[in-house]
Amino acid sequence: MLADEGDDSTGEDDTGEDDTGEDDTDVSTTSTSAPDIDHERAKALHRTLLRKSLRRERARRRRDQNIWSYVAMFGVVGWTVAVPTVLGLAFGMFVDGRVDSERSFTITFLLVGLAIGIATAWRWITDESQRRDN
Repeated sequence: MLADEGDDSTGEDDTGEDDTGEDDTDVSTTSTSAPDIDHERAKALHRTLLRKSLRRERARRRRDQNIWSYVAMFGVVGWTVAVPTVLGLAFGMFVDGRVDSERSFTITFLLVGLAIGIATAWRWITDESQRRDN
């Protein structure tokens, strides 16, 4: 026995309608949430692409830096600390030669110059690392 094409055991024909003539598609699955989901996926994809492009750009900039750029940075930091320290030492010796006091201005101004040099180097390194990261 052969079955007709439009007749099957569920009572539905090929059009998606049952024998009563009503459409059996679920209204809740065809809501308007599909564009919202696509919009959220597009935003997530945009964020991912932006993050990856920024990472790629940073890596490209870092590739331009070689060992000599780091050697130069150490040189700048060294001079940034050394120059104020030597100037403080010289000024302290000058003041000690002019003023008769029990206190040593040489050591005082040596430490002041060292502190100024360290603070300047710290600030320069912080600014430089932020500039290189951006």
